[in-house]
Formats: sequence, C-alpha cells, structure tokens
Amino acid sequence: MKKSNIIIVGAGPGGLAAGLLLSNKGYSVKIFEKKSYVGGRNSSFKLGEYRFDLGPTFFLMPGILRDIFIEVGERIDDHLNLIEINPMYKLKFYGLDDFNPYSHNKKNCMYGELEKHFPYSSKDYDRYMEREEKKFSRLEPCLKVPYLSPIDYFKPRFLKSLPYLDAFKSIYNVLGDFFKYEELKLSFTFQAKYIGMSPWIAPGTFSIISFLEHKYGVYHIEGGLGKVSNILSELIEKKGGEIHLNSDVKRVIFEDKKAVGVELIDGTRYLSDYVILNADFATAMKALVPEDLRHKYSDKNLEKKRYSCSTFMMYLGVNKIYKNIPHHSIIFAKDYKKNLSKISEYKSVGDDFSFYIQNASVTDKSLAPEDKSSIYVLVPVANNNSKIDWELEKDQFAELLLNKIERVAEFRNIRKHIEEIKIITPIDWEKDYSVYKGAVFNLSHDLGQMMWLRPRNKLEGYKNLFLVGGGTHPGSGLPTIYMSSKITSDLIQKESLMKKNTFSFENSLEKA
Repeated sequence: MKKSNIIIVGAGPGGLAAGLLLSNKGYSVKIFEKKSYVGGRNSSFKLGEYRFDLGPTFFLMPGILRDIFIEVGERIDDHLNLIEINPMYKLKFYGLDDFNPYSHNKKNCMYGELEKHFPYSSKDYDRYMEREEKKFSRLEPCLKVPYLSPIDYFKPRFLKSLPYLDAFKSIYNVLGDFFKYEELKLSFTFQAKYIGMSPWIAPGTFSIISFLEHKYGVYHIEGGLGKVSNILSELIEKKGGEIHLNSDVKRVIFEDKKAVGVELIDGTRYLSDYVILNADFATAMKALVPEDLRHKYSDKNLEKKRYSCSTFMMYLGVNKIYKNIPHHSIIFAKDYKKNLSKISEYKSVGDDFSFYIQNASVTDKSLAPEDKSSIYVLVPVANNNSKIDWELEKDQFAELLLNKIERVAEFRNIRKHIEEIKIITPIDWEKDYSVYKGAVFNLSHDLGQMMWLRPRNKLEGYKNLFLVGGGTHPGSGLPTIYMSSKITSDLIQKESLMKKNTFSFENSLEKA
C-alpha cells in the first residue's frame, strides 16, 4: 500500500517543518502558499540593499529544530550558522542604568550584572533557575503530545506537572516569589510579550519562557531567521515534496466533514488523504471551511475568542553602523503596567510605550552593505479590536517612535541616515498578511484557550483535517510552532499506519 497524499495549506514555519518530517517518511507532500515566498511571518524581505526578518528575531531553544534536522538525516550546522548573543539583550528602564542579562552558560557574568544593579539578587536568581528547571522538566513532556480529549488531563505526565503549573497565578506573581526589585521582576516577565500578553494577565505557566532564554541562550542565525524557512523548503524538495508558490487556496474540499483535498482560486482541484492547515487559524476557518461545516468555529464564535496583541513595525535601512548599541535592546515604558493595560483594553498606547530594537548588523554583516545597518523596530500595540485608525495615526506615531529611537534608545540622529523605511501597522497585518484582527501572536494563551481547549492538532469535528502553527497546541512562538509540526506529523503517521493495517487485515479476510 502506497504512502498517503498530504496537502499543506501555507508555507509558514509549522507547515514547512511538518512537510519536511512527512516527506522524509515517504509521504507525498504538496504545500500550497499564496505568497511568492516561503516562511509566512518567519520570512525575510529586502528593502533596496538591506535585508530584514519580517517577524521573529529571537531564535530560542535551538535543540527543537536540531532534533527535526536529525530525524530527517541532516545536521543543522551544515545549513545554518547559529550565533549566540551574550549579553542576550540590553534592558533600558526609565531613570536606571542599562541592565544586560547573560545566559546561564555565562552565569558568573550574570552574577556580576545582577549585583551591580540589584544587590544581593544572585541567590534569588539561582533559586529561580533551580525551581524553573524542575518545572520545565515536568511541563516539557506535556508540550510534546496532543490534547485530543479531556482524558489526556488524567494521564501521568500531566498529573505529575500539576504542582508546577502555576496556572492560577500570573507570570508577574510567579516572579514575585523570587525577586524583590521591581525592574528585576520585569526583566524576567517581559517575555510574556512573546505570546502577545501582559505578564499581569498571562498564566504563570509561561514563566518557563524566561527560564528557557537563560538556560539555553538567545541566538541569531546568520543571514536572518528567514533563512530557516528557505532551508526547510530546500530540504522538502530534496526529500521529494513539492512547494507551490503563488498558489492561493480557495477552499478545503469536504465530503460531509471529511477533508479530501483543496481547490485553488484558479479552480484547480487537488485531492489528498489528509489536509494540514498552516494559515492563521481564524482567517483559515473563515476563508477555507464553509460556515455550515464549522458550528464550533462559526464567524460569531471566532469573533468571541480572545486574541493576542498586535505590533507596529518599522524597518530602517541606515547608512551608518551603531557599533556601541547591542544586537537586541528592549526599552520599557516609564509606566510599563499602564502601557500594557492600554493594549489589553484596546486603547492607543499614547506617548509612553515600550519597544524593541534589533541592531543585527553589529553581529551579522550580511544583512546590509558595508558600513550600513538594517534596523528592526517592534512596538506592541492593540489588535484591531481597538478600532484605532492607523491610516490616520501612522505618520504621527512613526515620528514619535523615531524620536524615542534617537533620544531614549540612543540611535543618535538616525533620521539623517535613513535610506530605506517600511512600516507595518495592525491593519496591514490583517489586510496584507491575512492575520485575523492583526493579532500576530494568534489566539490568546489564557486558561480557556490552552491545551485541549485550544483548537486541536487534529481539528475536532472533522476527519483528516489537521493544524500546525500558533493557533493550535502548544501555542505561538517558533519553538512551540516547531513542536506542533512534530505532534501533527506524528498523529498523521499513526493514523495512516492504522488505516494501512486495517486495509491489510480486510484484504487478508477477503482472500481467505
């Protein structure tokens, strides 16, 4: 019996990783991507002579991707040059000296930085790392498996994790158990923004994010993180898979509630044994699945769900190198909690906001011409539930942001050196990149939208329809998106094997 045919809608990081894993197992894989490039929000683009990552710039937990490469018989180091960034980033708090945390493999440097800014905190840091290591050891097995039924909550791996879940505390409250200095708490909780939430709201379970940074380090990939998607696509084709660019899927074809293929915008139909959706979840459900087949995920129900924040992006090509500014900088608002509250309440952030800057050219000379820099700026803002008129406010906000980049982030006179500029607002994320409500971190990660309560890797209510990406378990962020691809590809292999064994058994009965 030949291997199954698999269609993947979307060539984002989850779809590419799943496509690689399944192609390697001999499945016939076709990926359809409506854009002219792979990677989705994990792609890169050029402005003139400057290259930028569109979305993620932190490469965390490289072991997850490394394991995927090993599974398909490849060495990640043969394809990608991983550069550890230490100090991991510069944290700038209003009225204080800059804090430059190191990863745990340079813990003596970290101790020095802690004692310089937050005296007598080194022991608190050790307590945090020890407790979070235990927590992660219990949670990791729970992140690597699907949650297809409430029964999965009663399995030993989940029950063992319960004392460490911290699910009914916020991330901020969890860190309050370890650190007394307010700015130090924020230094270990701002990572909640990686899932698009406030640390005062996000479940304490996610305190492991900062632990994972410190434990395993923060990396840059030479050429930009978008290179990962390009390499994955090359390996898929090497393994016999197909990637069709400029191929917009109009709908998933169903027989009752069984997914049997896809139809493209041009009317071409492709049949398959399994369909994997790697597009933004809410957008994909609305666009690709007829509403009469999706009672649970009707337009009305999708509207009611909670979504992450969005981002205001600025990409700058400048004819200067800012040698004394590190690779990553995070600038906190004067009133960080109020800033995040405004975002959660769908309000404009005003003139006191936090932002992140990547000055990658101090590390990677391939991103810009000699003596020039590619500067990436991200501001967390409300998603499009806010009704902010970005067409009206974009230019004024961009000027305000440039002022802060020059004066607060210390990129002196950057306006005089700008050769290229691109801005993406929440409206652009929704209109040009098909991100529902511009919520770039997908569904919110609150208790009612995690694990079994999140859209499942094998989408509930359907046959042969699967999900990968930030909208399913384990959640958003590159490491967990890669985990979702492994979970989903394993589910398909298991189901395919069961069908094959059933087919073989029925054949043997007929012959008998």
